[in-house]
Amino acid sequence: MLAFQKVADPTPGKNRMHLDTGTTDLDGATRLLLEGGARHVADHESDGFRWVTLADPDGNEFCIAQH
Repeated sequence: MLAFQKVADPTPGKNRMHLDTGTTDLDGATRLLLEGGARHVADHESDGFRWVTLADPDGNEFCIAQH
């Protein structure tokens, strides 16, 4: 599952497009992405919904969420 969020104004450190992906195994998927070269940015939780913000080697941020 993919979801896209448009960023209205480009600013330093933010992408024009922010990629969100979903997984049934958030911890496992996060571990695989980190092993593949991603950098951890932040962990989030709201009302039992968990997601992790990561960045690719070029600094482009994206999120992976538990579903």
